[in-house]
Amino acid sequence: MELLSKAAIFFAAAVIVVPVFKRLGLSSVLGYLVAGAVIGPAGLSLISDVESILHVAEFGVVLLLFVIGLEVQPQRLWTMRSLVFGLGGAQVLLSAAFIGVATYAVGLSFTTSVVVGLGLALSSTAFALQTLAERNELSTRHGRAAFAILLFQDVAAIPILAIVPLLGEGGMQTDIPLWLAVLRVVGVVLAVIVGGHFLLRPVLRAMAGTKIPELFTAGALLIVTGMALAMASIGISMALGAFLAGMLLANSEYRHELEADIEPFKGLLLGLFFIAVGMGLNLKLIVEQPVSIFAFVIALLGAKALAIYALGRAWRLGRNASKDLAVSIAQGGEFAFVIFGAAVTAGAMTAMQNELLVLVVSLSMALSPVFAIINDRLTAMFKPKTEAVYEQMPDEESPVIIAGFGRFGQIFGRMLAARKIRFTALDISSDQVDFVKRFGNKVYYGDASRVDLLRAAKADAAKIFVLALDDVDASIRTAEAVIKNFPHLKIYARARNRQHAYRLMDLGITLIQRETFLSALDLARDMLLGLGMSRMDADHTMRTFRDHDERRLFEHYTHHNDLQKMQDLAKVGNKELEEMFERDATEVAAVSKK
Repeated sequence: MELLSKAAIFFAAAVIVVPVFKRLGLSSVLGYLVAGAVIGPAGLSLISDVESILHVAEFGVVLLLFVIGLEVQPQRLWTMRSLVFGLGGAQVLLSAAFIGVATYAVGLSFTTSVVVGLGLALSSTAFALQTLAERNELSTRHGRAAFAILLFQDVAAIPILAIVPLLGEGGMQTDIPLWLAVLRVVGVVLAVIVGGHFLLRPVLRAMAGTKIPELFTAGALLIVTGMALAMASIGISMALGAFLAGMLLANSEYRHELEADIEPFKGLLLGLFFIAVGMGLNLKLIVEQPVSIFAFVIALLGAKALAIYALGRAWRLGRNASKDLAVSIAQGGEFAFVIFGAAVTAGAMTAMQNELLVLVVSLSMALSPVFAIINDRLTAMFKPKTEAVYEQMPDEESPVIIAGFGRFGQIFGRMLAARKIRFTALDISSDQVDFVKRFGNKVYYGDASRVDLLRAAKADAAKIFVLALDDVDASIRTAEAVIKNFPHLKIYARARNRQHAYRLMDLGITLIQRETFLSALDLARDMLLGLGMSRMDADHTMRTFRDHDERRLFEHYTHHNDLQKMQDLAKVGNKELEEMFERDATEVAAVSKK
């Protein structure tokens, strides 16, 4: 009965407080924190057992990392190595140095300053990723950089936790040699990766074969829990184990079903985690030392933000992306609670210092959504003074408008310029605009989906609209705006892939080119020539494949929302293509005999 009453209190707090914050335009994370503070020991004292609830709720962070892992293929992670190990490593070291030196300067001992610097250098994976996901910023430049840094921090927490006992009064007391401990960690990680690679899919296949949805869900939760426990058994972050499990399944056919099954549990437990953090806030300490605590919080956010911004600029993320990155991960993180607790046990920190630092970290988390909102408001406020919402458009009319002047749109621009045909190019990235202008190209800053910008660009008098945007959602929004307001424009569209092409076709656009299709065909033809095929046969193969694939694109359009039907049609299409080439080979053989 007590468990049910606690659950009812949690649900009531979330249902009442969070919608209010969302209606006010504030983050749901901040709503959960306030709800926790209200029902916790420092508020109405409806629930007092904060520690046990926090331990259960941390599983929400584990599930969050699993879902993220499902979206990150190993090849993609390798391409991010510069951000993960370079930017991530530099962030931890520079932030730890900033904070460590500052705390040592205000009177803390050297060992305590080292612990404080290392602990506060880590950010909150749960808060940062949840906030970025809510704001649809995970796929942005600063979102990808934030993810890379947070991933490195999860890994860095392992050696930090190993170092902290060495800083205590008696050093680390252990029966296991350091080399053996490292070997055990490496062995378990390799076992998880290799075993997971060969075992996870067969297990999921067996569960899917039962046709019992709840069994598949239970199996998915078992995989996440098992991986997390395997990592926790050797002192590694459970979240990192879950991330590895998700990444191992990123290429599997069960990825989307796993994500759909895990999502409700992830959302509930993450909400519970944020509520538990809010419950743990010692508000009485704020009343007793308001100035020193808030000064510490602002100093923490400022020091980390400055270090992260400087590193973002060093990694060429651009001013805006570096600023947004600094705001998104400047807070303290949940690993700090564990690190400071270990420091108290080892004698490297006092209990009072631990209590104060936990409050500072919690407040920095609570203020993170607020700073994100302030950052948005300030950006919107000062943007018109530093750069116009869009630049002054040319007075003369251009027959062609190019939306998106990246690597795809520039090809159009160069060809038109070579033939002295006027065009107006638009791009939403101010960094891209500045970069292109340095090479003598004229491009205007602005969001091509805005009707007022299109009117300023003389879309009424133009004849052709080239839709060359890289972002799929922005491409669709722009296409909708053009079709609705300038129906006379003939749209030539770039599609990232087949699904993007189908979304454009839903709008009635038929002049579509998939961005890598023709280049891949050309390279494949060169490969056939390299294998010794004659130029005539290689050209014939390329043309046959191109015509067949484009015919399939339009013939299969009516079924593109039916995944099973599309899979069946793909198999039929591949069989047709094989039969076509077999017939060609037979005809050639017959002619050669004559």
